[in-house]
Amino acid sequence: MKRHIPILFLALVSAAGTAVAGESVSNALASGDANISLTEAISAAEQHVGGRAAFAEYEQAKDQWVYEVFVLKDKTVMEVMVDPASGAVISAAEASDD
Repeated sequence: MKRHIPILFLALVSAAGTAVAGESVSNALASGDANISLTEAISAAEQHVGGRAAFAEYEQAKDQWVYEVFVLKDKTVMEVMVDPASGAVISAAEASDD
């Protein structure tokens, strides 16, 4: 029985990785509609907060697509939403564990 557990674990991890990869591809394809690049969104977020980006992605939040950038300032992680059409910062708040 012990020999089957690692195989089951590998199968579950592989399936989860495939789901994440599929979501990433969908988000990448959707980002083609953005007027600014991910790099420009990161720059806007870093300048707004005054820190360094640690992670960024293009995602659908509520009913609109946004760039979500996590910026580290001092010992605080800020979640910054950037409008992909204008490059304007929509919101910036301390990131939660959600």
